[in-house]
Amino acid sequence: MTKASPRERKAYIITGPTSGFGYRTALEVAKHGTVVLVGRDRGKLEEVHKTIERGGGHAVPVVCDVSDLASVRRAAAEITALRLPLAGLVNNAGIGQTRATKNAQGWDTVFATNHLGPFALTEALMPHLPDGANVVFVCSGAEDPERRPAVIAGFRGGRYISAEASARGEWKSGGSTHPGFDSYATSKQCNLATVMAFARATPRLRFNAVEPGFSPGTGLSRDANVLLRLLGKYVLAPLAPFIRYWSTPARSAKVITNVLLNESGGTGVYYDERSRPMLGSTLARDPEFQDRVVAETRALLSTVSA
Repeated sequence: MTKASPRERKAYIITGPTSGFGYRTALEVAKHGTVVLVGRDRGKLEEVHKTIERGGGHAVPVVCDVSDLASVRRAAAEITALRLPLAGLVNNAGIGQTRATKNAQGWDTVFATNHLGPFALTEALMPHLPDGANVVFVCSGAEDPERRPAVIAGFRGGRYISAEASARGEWKSGGSTHPGFDSYATSKQCNLATVMAFARATPRLRFNAVEPGFSPGTGLSRDANVLLRLLGKYVLAPLAPFIRYWSTPARSAKVITNVLLNESGGTGVYYDERSRPMLGSTLARDPEFQDRVVAETRALLSTVSA
């Protein structure tokens, strides 16, 4: 049997592929097709690219800072110009911070990275995805104010006022003592709302979400101090497979990959760290809220010139 050339293999786009869930997912997906690696660090992208190529796979690096709308638009144009047989997208790139910061556009960095950038990238690529393609958003149970582990960790669920308010770093009162936690939870609530709204509005594609579980030592903990990062990596991470709601990058990557490659036709499903359907917060499940998030996000992004 003749081996398919890189341009004949199905191509899957993965954001944030240089560490944690994204890195492991890139390696898994590379077993099934070409991986378009979308990340902000050219050097790290090249390392992942070489790792995949050495393993017999094929990858294409595309430099993109998903917190920067101009960078997202350039990346989307570059991806479509590759003229690869695109078959799916994983919006994995994300950050978490304990303190609030701003990006170059003056937007809350976490909200821009986790929601605005992935939203813009998805909308730019949707016309180029074939019918039946899967779009996967990596979400988080931190968006749900009723999810006990998240509450214990200091989260108070999504605090959405509007897309504009979120971009300014403003949240409903009663939130976390860490402003960055409100930003993270709200961005993930918006991710989940977007998945559900897109699933209803665009039935030719399949939109699903994955809660990968808490994984100590991943890139999301980069804002923690050195002691906590070492504790997460060397003490807590080995215990993750045995604790409810926890996981590892390798195991979560298999869940994400299975959802990405699933051809069963399911859409609008939220999967937990063990591939079981789960429910998001009451607000994220409300179609009116879902549509409002999408409409307000589009309106906000339209104010930024191309």
